[in-house]
Amino acid sequence: MAAAESGAGPEKLLAPALVGFFVYNPRLGPREGEEEKKILFYYPNEAEKNEKIRNVGLCEAIVQFTRTFSPTKPAKSLHTQKNRQFFNEPEENFWMVMVVQNPVIEKHQDGKKNVEYQEEELLDKVYTSVLQQCYNMYKLFNGTFRKAMEDGGVRVLKERLEKFFHRYLQTLYLQSCDLLDVFCGISFFPLDKMTYLKIQSFINKMEESLSLVKYTAFLYNDQLIWSGLEQEDMRILYKYLTTSLFPRHMEPELAGRDSPMHREISGNLQHYGRFLTGPLNLNDPEAKCRFPKIFVNTDDAYEELHLIVYKAMSAAVCFMIDASVQPTLDFCRRLDSLVGPQLTVLASDICEQYNLKKRTSGSEKDPQFKFIYFNHMNLAEKSTIHMRTSNISFPSVHPDLMKILGDINNDFTRVDDDEEIIVKAMSDYWIVGKKSDQRELYVILSQKNANLIEVNEEVKKLCATQFNNIFFLD
Repeated sequence: MAAAESGAGPEKLLAPALVGFFVYNPRLGPREGEEEKKILFYYPNEAEKNEKIRNVGLCEAIVQFTRTFSPTKPAKSLHTQKNRQFFNEPEENFWMVMVVQNPVIEKHQDGKKNVEYQEEELLDKVYTSVLQQCYNMYKLFNGTFRKAMEDGGVRVLKERLEKFFHRYLQTLYLQSCDLLDVFCGISFFPLDKMTYLKIQSFINKMEESLSLVKYTAFLYNDQLIWSGLEQEDMRILYKYLTTSLFPRHMEPELAGRDSPMHREISGNLQHYGRFLTGPLNLNDPEAKCRFPKIFVNTDDAYEELHLIVYKAMSAAVCFMIDASVQPTLDFCRRLDSLVGPQLTVLASDICEQYNLKKRTSGSEKDPQFKFIYFNHMNLAEKSTIHMRTSNISFPSVHPDLMKILGDINNDFTRVDDDEEIIVKAMSDYWIVGKKSDQRELYVILSQKNANLIEVNEEVKKLCATQFNNIFFLD
């Protein structure tokens, strides 16, 4: 914040904000006077009917107009001084539109307020990805738009859209969206082979004992270790678990002996298992065994499943069972007695191995570089740039640097070949982007007096220590 000249007050920067969000189908109101029938969901709901119809009609016109130039790839976004609109057609004839207000600088001078819209600050690719995630998350819990139409027509689809997006749109933190939203990757937990085999053995035993289980996923410290789901389904389930479900259950995991979570079972073993979805108290005969439903493989088998998430200390296991079977309290008790003790031991083993690895690697001082790594083949993602508070991940570097990373990623998207880009930022930071064999690495170096050769050497060192055998660029 700065007050530059006399009579000028402090500058105030307003972050990008959600202005509107709607879902429509142009086939539902083809005739004049029926335009409102096209609108399946509209935020803000209190907007006047004519405004809703006008905004949807404008988006429809833009899409149709751009189709004349590019029939297979119509408009993805529209830039105006105040807003940016993003369009997505996730299913044929079903359109989703998100309207985001550009960041604003407010200046007060001589008692007057001047507003400057930052028209070039938003990256299309980031917010197009956020819009796609909105659909993916809806589909995870509700299935496709088409399925809702088959189940009960427009009325059912409208109800599902209203119920889901009324809550979900409140969780969009558009000011902290960046390159990680483009990747929407998965953070994997590094393990030695022995512990990994123990986990695999545990999953095999559980799937054998609990024959209802169709798929299993295993996480530790909010990082994935094992998944039986298809990659794309796991990607969106992982986002739900780490940004919504786990943050809601942030009670102290390692409570002492007086904790109500603590139970004695055979021997001296402490059993810390509990359901994150499902019954809260297994001793209550009236306890409800309701689990959220999720939809996976929607392009092929279209499977509807109950999601059972069970946690012990920092380890969480997701069991997915056919939705046509209703789990009983007896089933939940059996799962608890079977999984709880073994998961507690496993969580303890992983923690011990992780701490040992930490001690042997030594506590290195904060390095001079920060990086983001993403692998398109297995969706593996790693960032030392981001910090997490509750359910929000935000960068620890200046927004200008994050924008440069986004611009480099845009350049990478335009070419299929391996590529390397080095940028010297105005703020004495060096930024390096490497793309090699479906993998991308972005490094931010704070070395004021370094030259190009020295920067290259630093990045080579980083690749050798963190990403050995990954990059083959000279």
